Amino acid sequence: MSDTSLRVVWVYPDLLSTYGDQGNALVVERRAQQRGLAVQRTDIRSDQQVPTSADIYLIGGGEDRPQRLAAERLLRDGGLRRAVDNGAIIFSVCAGYQILGREFVNDLGETQQGLGLLDVVSTRGEAERCVGDVLADIDPDLGLPELTGFENHQGVTRVGPGARPLARVRLGKGNGTGDGTEGAWNDTVFGTYMHGPVLARNPQIADHLIKLALDVNALPPVNDQWYEALRRERIAAALQPA
Repeated sequence: MSDTSLRVVWVYPDLLSTYGDQGNALVVERRAQQRGLAVQRTDIRSDQQVPTSADIYLIGGGEDRPQRLAAERLLRDGGLRRAVDNGAIIFSVCAGYQILGREFVNDLGETQQGLGLLDVVSTRGEAERCVGDVLADIDPDLGLPELTGFENHQGVTRVGPGARPLARVRLGKGNGTGDGTEGAWNDTVFGTYMHGPVLARNPQIADHLIKLALDVNALPPVNDQWYEALRRERIAAALQPA
């Protein structure tokens, strides 16, 4: 696969990069390079135009005000929607996940328009904050092992008919609706509340994004010893009695 290149964009690291979410970009980059792929990674700040011709776009979490600013700028820019129209893959976390939806509640307590790339609507929960480790079973159609991650959010996100839950929780709150769902996805757009960074805990998801971007069914195997050790450690810790 050495003749193939991959273009990766980390969106707005100056506004959306909490809880180590930038590690997701590092994991995608590393997993591609391990397969001999040339990777062109670009970090696009909020005062720059989002390119429309990349393969994979990664968006992290953020505090309430930066989330509002990011949503406003991404709507004005329009590049992310054009990228999806061009077949790009998007993986988003927490505030980034909410931004990709139809609407969310911002730091001013107002309903704010999202990008509409995922059929989800997010509100602010009245119950206690969702904090802690999560274990969840990923949608079987994705063919991926159980999801492990760390959630820290007040959001409640409801998945509409135009998307599917990314996973069903066995431990943790996930989307915060009480229906056991976590995250959402459609063909090429993925959202989750999981930090960790989540792709370090779940490298098979990073591989799935790469396969979608390259339009291939499989990637050459790599040494997953470190990743699997981390997964086992975090899953075991999550299952320990409180």
